[in-house]
Amino acid sequence: MKTAKPRLKDELRSEYKLSDFPGPMVRGKYAKRLKESSNIVVLKPEVAAVFPNEDAVNNALLSLIELAKATTNPTKHSSRRAKKRAA
Repeated sequence: MKTAKPRLKDELRSEYKLSDFPGPMVRGKYAKRLKESSNIVVLKPEVAAVFPNEDAVNNALLSLIELAKATTNPTKHSSRRAKKRAA
């Protein structure tokens, strides 16, 4: 049985030429950019059990955002009362 020759780390396959690759070759060149642009969120198992799919999660979060906006923005009626009390 023949033993395989150990390959050097910098050795290219015979069908490739180093001149085919301009510039320095870097491993993981785009890894940082991919990590920064990724928007994957891992839910806790208790939370994931409540929502059957991603649409359910998105709908719940959008409803929560609308509710938060509605409760934090004062209405015109309440701002008039505040002005009268201040005067």
